[in-house]
Amino acid sequence: MWAISYYNSKVQAEVVAWPVGIYADYLRLIALMQHHGADLRLPHSRAMGKGLFELRCKGPEGIGRAFYCTMVDQHIVILHQFIKKTQKTPDKELRIARKRLKEV
Repeated sequence: MWAISYYNSKVQAEVVAWPVGIYADYLRLIALMQHHGADLRLPHSRAMGKGLFELRCKGPEGIGRAFYCTMVDQHIVILHQFIKKTQKTPDKELRIARKRLKEV
Protein backbone atom coordinates (compact mmCIF):
# COMPACT_ATOMS: atom_id res chain seq x y z
CA MET A 1 0.00 0.00 0.00
CA TRP A 2 1.12 3.52 -0.78
CA ALA A 3 0.85 6.16 1.95
CA ILE A 4 -0.86 9.48 1.17
CA SER A 5 -0.03 12.67 3.07
CA TYR A 6 -0.61 16.38 2.56
CA TYR A 7 1.80 19.30 2.35
CA ASN A 8 -0.06 20.87 5.28
CA SER A 9 -3.44 20.74 7.02
CA LYS A 10 -4.73 23.67 4.93
CA VAL A 11 -4.30 21.69 1.69
CA GLN A 12 -6.14 18.74 3.22
CA ALA A 13 -8.99 20.94 4.50
CA GLU A 14 -9.35 22.60 1.08
CA VAL A 15 -9.61 19.23 -0.68
CA VAL A 16 -12.22 18.03 1.82
CA ALA A 17 -14.21 21.23 1.14
CA TRP A 18 -14.47 20.51 -2.60
CA PRO A 19 -18.00 20.04 -4.01
CA VAL A 20 -19.33 16.55 -3.27
CA GLY A 21 -19.06 15.11 -6.81
CA ILE A 22 -15.49 16.30 -7.36
CA TYR A 23 -14.45 15.13 -3.88
CA ALA A 24 -16.00 11.69 -4.51
CA ASP A 25 -13.91 11.31 -7.68
CA TYR A 26 -10.84 12.49 -5.75
CA LEU A 27 -11.42 9.78 -3.11
CA ARG A 28 -11.81 7.14 -5.85
CA LEU A 29 -8.53 8.17 -7.48
CA ILE A 30 -6.70 8.33 -4.13
CA ALA A 31 -7.89 4.78 -3.38
CA LEU A 32 -6.51 3.62 -6.74
CA MET A 33 -3.16 5.28 -5.98
CA GLN A 34 -3.00 3.69 -2.53
CA HIS A 35 -3.38 0.23 -4.04
CA HIS A 36 -1.60 0.58 -7.40
CA GLY A 37 0.84 3.43 -6.92
CA ALA A 38 1.10 6.92 -8.31
CA ASP A 39 1.39 5.93 -11.98
CA LEU A 40 -2.27 6.34 -13.00
CA ARG A 41 -1.71 8.08 -16.38
CA LEU A 42 -4.29 9.95 -18.44
CA PRO A 43 -7.18 10.61 -18.03
CA HIS A 44 -6.74 10.28 -14.24
CA SER A 45 -3.29 11.78 -13.83
CA ARG A 46 -0.77 13.70 -15.88
CA ALA A 47 2.95 14.33 -15.47
CA MET A 48 3.72 18.05 -15.23
CA GLY A 49 7.50 17.61 -15.38
CA LYS A 50 10.37 17.41 -12.89
CA GLY A 51 8.57 15.04 -10.52
CA LEU A 52 5.28 16.95 -10.32
CA PHE A 53 2.01 15.23 -11.20
CA GLU A 54 -1.59 16.42 -11.55
CA LEU A 55 -4.53 14.38 -10.27
CA ARG A 56 -7.51 15.13 -12.53
CA CYS A 57 -10.82 14.97 -10.65
CA LYS A 58 -14.23 15.52 -12.25
CA GLY A 59 -17.73 15.85 -10.93
CA PRO A 60 -21.07 17.32 -11.97
CA GLU A 61 -20.00 20.57 -10.30
CA GLY A 62 -16.84 20.97 -12.36
CA ILE A 63 -13.17 19.99 -12.32
CA GLY A 64 -10.67 19.82 -9.48
CA ARG A 65 -6.92 19.43 -9.66
CA ALA A 66 -4.53 18.22 -7.00
CA PHE A 67 -0.78 18.39 -7.58
CA TYR A 68 1.31 15.66 -6.00
CA CYS A 69 4.75 14.12 -5.93
CA THR A 70 6.13 10.75 -4.93
CA MET A 71 8.78 10.06 -2.35
CA VAL A 72 10.81 7.03 -1.33
CA ASP A 73 9.12 4.11 0.40
CA GLN A 74 5.86 4.35 -1.58
CA HIS A 75 4.79 7.73 -0.27
CA ILE A 76 2.65 10.30 -2.12
CA VAL A 77 2.42 13.93 -0.98
CA ILE A 78 -0.51 16.11 -2.07
CA LEU A 79 1.14 19.53 -2.53
CA HIS A 80 -1.61 21.84 -3.75
CA GLN A 81 -5.19 21.83 -4.97
CA PHE A 82 -7.62 24.08 -6.79
CA ILE A 83 -10.96 24.04 -8.57
CA LYS A 84 -10.37 24.59 -12.27
CA LYS A 85 -12.30 27.44 -13.85
CA THR A 86 -10.44 27.83 -17.17
CA GLN A 87 -9.29 25.47 -19.92
CA LYS A 88 -5.59 25.98 -19.12
CA THR A 89 -4.02 25.36 -15.73
CA PRO A 90 -3.26 28.81 -14.27
CA ASP A 91 0.47 29.61 -13.96
CA LYS A 92 -0.10 30.80 -10.38
CA GLU A 93 -1.30 27.34 -9.33
CA LEU A 94 1.66 25.64 -11.03
CA ARG A 95 4.11 28.03 -9.34
CA ILE A 96 2.70 27.21 -5.90
CA ALA A 97 2.91 23.46 -6.55
CA ARG A 98 6.48 23.65 -7.91
CA LYS A 99 7.62 25.78 -4.96
CA ARG A 100 6.18 23.24 -2.52
CA LEU A 101 7.75 20.38 -4.47
CA LYS A 102 11.19 21.95 -3.94
CA GLU A 103 10.46 22.28 -0.22
CA VAL A 104 9.47 18.64 0.10
